[in-house]
Amino acid sequence: MKITKLTTYIVPPRWCFLKIETDAGIVGWGEPVVEGRAHSVAAAVEELSDYLIGKDPRNIEDHWTVLYRGGFYRGGAIHMSALAGIDQALWDIKGKHLGVPVSQLLGGNVRDRIRVYSWIGGDRPADTAAAAKSAVERGFTAVKMNGTEELQYIDSFDKVEKCLENVAAVRDAVGPNVGIGVDFHGRVHKPMAKVLMKELDPFKLMFIEEPVLSEHYEALKELAPLTSTPIALGERLFSRWDFKRVLSEGYVDIIQPDPSHAGGITETRKIAAMAEAYDVALALHCPLGPIALATCLQIDAGCYNAFIQEQSLGIHYNAANDLLDYVSNREVFAYDDGMVAIPQGPGLGIEVNEEYVKERAAVGHRWRNPIWRHADGSFAEW
Repeated sequence: MKITKLTTYIVPPRWCFLKIETDAGIVGWGEPVVEGRAHSVAAAVEELSDYLIGKDPRNIEDHWTVLYRGGFYRGGAIHMSALAGIDQALWDIKGKHLGVPVSQLLGGNVRDRIRVYSWIGGDRPADTAAAAKSAVERGFTAVKMNGTEELQYIDSFDKVEKCLENVAAVRDAVGPNVGIGVDFHGRVHKPMAKVLMKELDPFKLMFIEEPVLSEHYEALKELAPLTSTPIALGERLFSRWDFKRVLSEGYVDIIQPDPSHAGGITETRKIAAMAEAYDVALALHCPLGPIALATCLQIDAGCYNAFIQEQSLGIHYNAANDLLDYVSNREVFAYDDGMVAIPQGPGLGIEVNEEYVKERAAVGHRWRNPIWRHADGSFAEW
């Protein structure tokens, strides 16, 4: 079997899909994308395709090694996301060729379903209590919300009070036993993170996500002792080498690699195994499309330390299209009792509606994240 063609599709709301074709007629799908840089990732896929055309798609580990190491310069968001989508599609091909789910090729399942959480609110948290109550009524047992709007290095306490009010309203709406994740989204610098993390402790959160940007990881040495809440991060890390320091220094309780950014299935599995060795939980990042979610679930199936899965159904970014629009077997993502089953079909376990993908690719997108500024005109982290 030989790879014959790679085709990318830029589709609304902000995704990029990849189809890899073979001379055996088997097609694999991946989702190589960086939110706001979809076209850059598609260009990187096209560059990497020079090596892949004519190769046997089943030699996944070797292809990953060459595509990562063979360009001299390596790593980073664009390269690793392009490699991630390719890797996903190669696993999809291999599973379809053998007639089994990818999870079976990775050693089999340790679970048949996994807990999922629902995003509530938007970029600027609003009406989160009502959204949380609605999510729980739909069967979710966990939700995640943005904690704050933009914050200066040192900011006024009314911003802190607003965050606390929002979280308190959500806790009151859902009761004591629903998990609440609060995402600082890298908007908070260390001085204000000290204040927020201490003040949020009474709400018994499921986790605090990205309390500071990953490049300020050393700040966690000061921040971790201020809270009993588990600390999560990792969506902006891209390889096992990026995670090595995070895990070895011991201040993070949950890692959140994104299999559409962190080198695909091949690399994310290795990151997850590293985390297990440090007794750190896994909660894969996935505010993306159906191929990315199917990929996450195939990884979750065999990772003992996976405990919850992000998913994008109804997320505020999904205006033009939503999670289920591009798959023919929508029932594969049927949520029940706050969980979703691991797909059991061959490969990634989803059937991509290729005609609809092509239809929406004709529309495309130019999604960009908002640019925020502080009151003094300086740039604010989004």
